[in-house]
Amino acid sequence: MLSTRLLVLLHFGMKARQTTTLLLMTVMMMMAVIPVPGARSKAQQQRLPAQAIPKDTILPEEATPTGIIHLGNTNGATPIYEQPSDTIPTDTIHFDETAGPDTLSMDSLQLAIYHYNKAIDDSLRLDSLNRAKPNGIEAPVTFSAKDSIVYDALSKDAYLYGSTNVEYQEMTLASANAHVNLGKSLVDANGVPDSTTTNGQSGTPIFKMGSDQYESDSIRYNFKTKKGFIDNVYTEQEDGYIRSQFAKRDSEGNLYLAKGRYTTCDEEHPDFYIALSRAKIRPGKDVFFGSAYLVVADVPLPLAIPYGFFPFTKSYSSGFIMPTYGDESARGFYLRDGGYYFAMSDKWDLKLLGEIYTKGSWGLSAASNYRKRYRYSGSFFISYQDTKNGDKGMPDFVEQESFKLQWSHRKDSKANPFSTLSASVNFATSSYERNNLSSMYNPQTMTQSTRTSSMSYSTQFSSIGLNVNLSANLSQNMRDTTISMTMPDLNLSISRFYPFKRKKAAGAERWYEKISMSYTGRMSNSIDTKENQLLHSSIIKDWKNGFQHTIPINGSFTLFNYLNINPSINFTDRMYTSKITKYWDEENYVEKADTTYGFHNIYNWSLNLGASTKIYGFWIPSRKIFGDKIDRIRHVITPTVTFSYSPDFSARRYGFYDSYQRTDAEGNVTLVEYSPYSNGLYGVPGKGKTGSVSLDVSNNLEMKVRDSNDSLKVISLIDELGASMSYNMAAKERPLSDLSMRIRLKWWKNYTFNMNAVFSTYAYELDENGNPYIGTHTEYGYGRFGRFQGMSQNISFTLTPEKIKKWFGGGDDDDDDRKGKEDDDDDEGVDPDIETNVDDDMIKGQRGAKQKGMAETDDDGYMSFNMPWSLSFGYGITMRENTSGKFNKKTMRYPYKFTQTLNMSGNIMLSKGWNISFSSGYDFENHKISMTTASLSRDLHCFNMSCSVVLAPYTSYNFTFRCNASTLTDALKYDKKSGMSNAVQWY
Repeated sequence: MLSTRLLVLLHFGMKARQTTTLLLMTVMMMMAVIPVPGARSKAQQQRLPAQAIPKDTILPEEATPTGIIHLGNTNGATPIYEQPSDTIPTDTIHFDETAGPDTLSMDSLQLAIYHYNKAIDDSLRLDSLNRAKPNGIEAPVTFSAKDSIVYDALSKDAYLYGSTNVEYQEMTLASANAHVNLGKSLVDANGVPDSTTTNGQSGTPIFKMGSDQYESDSIRYNFKTKKGFIDNVYTEQEDGYIRSQFAKRDSEGNLYLAKGRYTTCDEEHPDFYIALSRAKIRPGKDVFFGSAYLVVADVPLPLAIPYGFFPFTKSYSSGFIMPTYGDESARGFYLRDGGYYFAMSDKWDLKLLGEIYTKGSWGLSAASNYRKRYRYSGSFFISYQDTKNGDKGMPDFVEQESFKLQWSHRKDSKANPFSTLSASVNFATSSYERNNLSSMYNPQTMTQSTRTSSMSYSTQFSSIGLNVNLSANLSQNMRDTTISMTMPDLNLSISRFYPFKRKKAAGAERWYEKISMSYTGRMSNSIDTKENQLLHSSIIKDWKNGFQHTIPINGSFTLFNYLNINPSINFTDRMYTSKITKYWDEENYVEKADTTYGFHNIYNWSLNLGASTKIYGFWIPSRKIFGDKIDRIRHVITPTVTFSYSPDFSARRYGFYDSYQRTDAEGNVTLVEYSPYSNGLYGVPGKGKTGSVSLDVSNNLEMKVRDSNDSLKVISLIDELGASMSYNMAAKERPLSDLSMRIRLKWWKNYTFNMNAVFSTYAYELDENGNPYIGTHTEYGYGRFGRFQGMSQNISFTLTPEKIKKWFGGGDDDDDDRKGKEDDDDDEGVDPDIETNVDDDMIKGQRGAKQKGMAETDDDGYMSFNMPWSLSFGYGITMRENTSGKFNKKTMRYPYKFTQTLNMSGNIMLSKGWNISFSSGYDFENHKISMTTASLSRDLHCFNMSCSVVLAPYTSYNFTFRCNASTLTDALKYDKKSGMSNAVQWY
């Protein structure tokens, strides 16, 4: 009986959710007569006698039709009470089904049974609905601990110890210890004291919710409200780090901080931070804060702001761009490079900037970048400046308008492999760079003499071998403001084809099947003018246009298995729309010209026949003298003989040349010959009949040697030594051409020496007045070698510690090659589509010592001495006859004129973070130092400090101190500049 009562109590305690004291006492009184489900078998269950319940007992409405009374969920067991169907007539009392049971007419036993059944049914319904109450949680809570878990079922508290982990939906909380209260839906997590750590704790809580992550000393989080309180929180947002003494988290994931700090330094003890009084963080979006001030090296600085915000979003966002300020003596105080950034879409953006000066100068610029994956990409920049120097109304007042246009576009080959579209536009007025402050500290920009721009579109029709190219080109001389522009420039070409080749070849290839031909057509429209006259030029009068057709016919044959014969016929046709007729004005004694417009066709043709072969010679040196080191020496001679013929297209029958009679004031009459088409785009055929024979001889000398591994290695002694000369059989005077010689030597693995020289064939002679002229007698006829006319040579070399170490046997070629490859990978170099006077070797030499890495130690544990440096030299020399100098009648020579250029640049890394670089040169013609610059940079981990100085031809400086992080680079910065107009004095 005791066990039965315990089972009933346990059954009641587990199933009943709301039980009164009266109900428990009533049920215990019934234990002697009511069997417990599961306590006995079905055969042992007894039915209550009829007198157990009085005849006049009123059953509740919940009674089943068979009179079953529920004391709980029996889970399918036999009912514990069943009333005989004949005890009370069913029609004794009629219940109103809508009104519910009449509890007032029930006695105490009936009322207890009714309340018990109602409580059980309500709890079962709530369980089946997952307790859909306002204070319920939406998902199970999973928790674990490495050490132990203590759970109190009455208070529903779980205490977790040792590497705990609590998960609820997307929330994950890991810490050393944790306390979970399921009844209140709360979790508390904290670390444990640890004297070995910096902050004195280990296992501090790490809270993760989706993409958000926080680290703190302790945290309290509510599952239902999704709110929390965090003590000493630490979180990372993009490239910024935020820490706060106190923080609250709302249901949307926003953090509210008190006594916080923001920094971009990734060190545990940051170099600097912005102290925030209070702030609101929207993770992944931005942070808004109240009053804040800057702290550097734990020293508060008097730099404070009342409020502000930092964006965190990874997507593009629009915003203001803070300007820089300063002063310039010519234009006054300024605000420049300030404006607004428009984040149009993920495919393109727009940046508008402006600048204004107190003396009236101003400027506007717009920049945009665009990109569509697998289609195209590019950038666009346009700038306009209105510069006013001096005071208005004064004689020295000057106003200049200048602009700059840059456009770069590239079409992805994946979009259409048969067509391409590219653009590289770099146009600026000559005054723009002089008025731009940023250009004053860029030697390449200031000394750039030529700018080129081009746009091109090409497509091909592979079925017929046709290629179409449409382009526009512009060349700008920054010194004299001249412009050469071609727009449009249309090129049509048909690739080489063999018109006599059989479609179904059988047997050996016949000689006529080796004849090939191709076609090239070009239509252009160009102009040469000044930049201020370009927009005012006339398309008809000032622009030149024309159409040219070129049809080459070639053949390739082999005679006697050794001689290669290459005949060719070239036909060129030109079409012009204007011609110039010249005549002599006898009244004013001047030449005049009239331009007439119409269709004019000019053509020429030439015949060429070339023959070439290769002659090999080997020499095996004596083993007794040279030993076994040298295997053999090979000499290759490549002679080439070319014959070319073309008629005299200056004959009257062609009409390509004309003449007029000139009579000077003294009555002398001369005949002046000219070509009406000499101003055409593609020129005119040359005068005179041509029947020349050209001879070219090229030599190559190589040696095979055995290395230490007994393997053969080829060494080039003379990579090429050649000479060429021609003889014109149709010329009446001076049929021999000048002798051209060339030599190429591979002195080192990474350097090749090249030199070209020209030797004049005909000697100088003196006329009747004693003035020299090129006569008809050769230098060889006087027993002299051809007169040396000049040569040019450029040499550049970069010296590094690795090369010096290799020279003295401590280095390896592979190390130097590897370093060179790394430099090539890291350095994008100068844009090859923009023609500049920048020396790539000089630029690489400047950057050669910019190496980063941890300090190395030697075998004894001391820090090894390591100071990377590089020194680059560039020397160019040109030697030419100075025909404007004094002629030496004894030697029959003009003096030689030398033009030399010397450039030098270097870089030295004093220590980790300290870097010094410089570049300079010498102008031998003006005997002055060329543009000389020096720069000093210091990497301060979170900040970067740099100072650039221009020493010649003017003096200026530029000092910059700014934060490295992109978020703060425009906010935490200091710039100090001076221009050449500031008259900086150096002492």
